[in-house]
Amino acid sequence: MKYYAEYCTSPIGNLMLAANEQGLVGIWMEGQKYFADSLKQQQIIWESNALLQPTKEWLDRYFAGEQPQIEGMALAPLGGAFRQAVWHILCRIPYGQTMTYGQIAKELAQQMQRPGMSAQAVGGAVGHNPISILIPCHRVVGAGGNLTGYAGGIDKKLWLLQHEGADISGLTIPKRKRAL
Repeated sequence: MKYYAEYCTSPIGNLMLAANEQGLVGIWMEGQKYFADSLKQQQIIWESNALLQPTKEWLDRYFAGEQPQIEGMALAPLGGAFRQAVWHILCRIPYGQTMTYGQIAKELAQQMQRPGMSAQAVGGAVGHNPISILIPCHRVVGAGGNLTGYAGGIDKKLWLLQHEGADISGLTIPKRKRAL
């Protein structure tokens, strides 16, 4: 399968966009942890492509302060069933709001009809989200409002939350900034 990729600029730095015939497979921030991880063994064609145009338009609207919806966007992130289930929940976190890893774990456990689910396992799936910003992993916070665990960096996570007008007054920045 062929993958098409290109870079675009944003207020938080350069972003790499990638798509295949099924849809968008990635938006990565330059320098982020797990950068383009899912494309390591793939043939990449570096050129502007009509498949990436809807993503560029969505990002332009988002960074202009609009609240574009992801319904209708052709998303095709590469990952197993567990990660896909977590990413699906991320897509339902409203603009400007947050959810904890524990809340996602509880919702996922209910969906899977299990007595419980590990928040750490959820954190691993969130950290490997290949479609940053559009699948809003920046809206996930730790217990007690801890801003830990963003592959793009805590500074970018905080910027995105502030850009969306999220209430960040109860959030704390960890002393040691780390990414999942």
